[in-house]
Amino acid sequence: MASEQVQVVIIGAGLSGLCAAREVHKAGLSYVVLEAMDHVGGKILSLPVNEGGAVVDMGAAWINDTSQSEIYRLAREFGFDLVQQRTGGINLHKDAEGELHRIPYGKIANLEPEQLAQIEQVLRSIAECAEKCDTNDPSKSPDAAEIDAMNVQEFIDGKFGEEASFLAPYITRHLLGVEPCEVSALFLLDIFKRGTGLENVLSDFKDGGQYLRNRQGKHLLSFLHTFNHRNQAFCTRLADQLKPGSIKVSAAVESITQSSKGCIVKASDGSTCEAQKVILSVPAGLQHTIKFDPDLPPARKQLGQGSVFGFYSKTVLVYEEPWWHAADLSGEYSADTGPISFARDTCVSEDGQYSITCFHAGDSGREWSRLSAEERRKTVLEDLNAAFGKVVPNVPQPINIVEKDWLKDPWALGGPGPVLKPGILTSNAGKYMCEPFDNIYFVGTETSPVWRGYMDGAVRSGMRGGKEVVAAIKRS
Repeated sequence: MASEQVQVVIIGAGLSGLCAAREVHKAGLSYVVLEAMDHVGGKILSLPVNEGGAVVDMGAAWINDTSQSEIYRLAREFGFDLVQQRTGGINLHKDAEGELHRIPYGKIANLEPEQLAQIEQVLRSIAECAEKCDTNDPSKSPDAAEIDAMNVQEFIDGKFGEEASFLAPYITRHLLGVEPCEVSALFLLDIFKRGTGLENVLSDFKDGGQYLRNRQGKHLLSFLHTFNHRNQAFCTRLADQLKPGSIKVSAAVESITQSSKGCIVKASDGSTCEAQKVILSVPAGLQHTIKFDPDLPPARKQLGQGSVFGFYSKTVLVYEEPWWHAADLSGEYSADTGPISFARDTCVSEDGQYSITCFHAGDSGREWSRLSAEERRKTVLEDLNAAFGKVVPNVPQPINIVEKDWLKDPWALGGPGPVLKPGILTSNAGKYMCEPFDNIYFVGTETSPVWRGYMDGAVRSGMRGGKEVVAAIKRS
């Protein structure tokens, strides 16, 4: 197969890669986009749930219209309808002993006033620690080395005592899909700082990370199924703005060879591309799947070795009607044990789509993943029905069940994104998150200075990388 010669090769057709490609396209440079998966979007994946065209998001799902300005700007540009996350009613929580608690939406837990005040003070203290983080160089944050040496459980136990210990798994499983022993405390604080503060990162209200959902995306690409795309529409719309034929799916990059003349990129579909620059939108923890010649610098390899992919998968239960609304339930459910780590209302009433999305995270999620497909569905229904059935008699059966286990996707290996183990962020590796390697430039939501791990961070990083490459080529 003849080699294709372009100025830029973009590796990855997720949100970051496509935003980088758009910058290259706008500059009038020649390019090709190579994607390992069989679709654009990466971990932004929307699947149909009924014949009427309603879909659900199996990957990234929420944005806001204030601090997440770049993803919101795209939503406005594409004319998407945004719906607010349901934030009323009663939440349900199952503790480690199996006892069910009813908690008004917005409250942390059913605690005595004195206990509640203590926990609120702990959260304020964590938020204050996060505000001191230096997002330009986390290693320069106060007590950075000491905090980075601890995992989240050690940090919370050591700083706030046993009374606050339960917060560690609650936060890391919900937010990152990992157990608190797996992730650096400094990394978590850095996530909070980049997400405009702990309160906003955990919030479903205005300014929060879970405030808005994309109702629909009517624009379709010819090689995709015809249905309203929800969040995947961000990527299909971006893809359609690029040069026809410039995106190659099912084309996993196998090697990148650099020389003084540029880069030679070889993909699994047999194609070879020669380019001046490469934009790599592949998480550090997956970069080992590519053979680099010359090899990646030691610090960047350490960054990959120090990354952990969380376990974060979804089962969406679709119903004829939102039966929990009549019982004044929010649809939110959390559990200390069992297959469901937490669940949320993901209805879009305008489309007649009524669903509860169940999240499987951390160790309990990994355990659930090892079950057969039949057992996975059975345990999810038993868990949710047992909890909601204590409030609603005769919980209806879903009319459809849609599941996505990101751990079993070889080009994802988990989700929502990579986290760093203790000791990495303050090492040399931590400083190489965005540093180019000769003609290779790195993008991805984990490299973003704002809203790391979110769609807004993905957009920002892609724009940054695309502009860097355009500027570098114009200088040459």
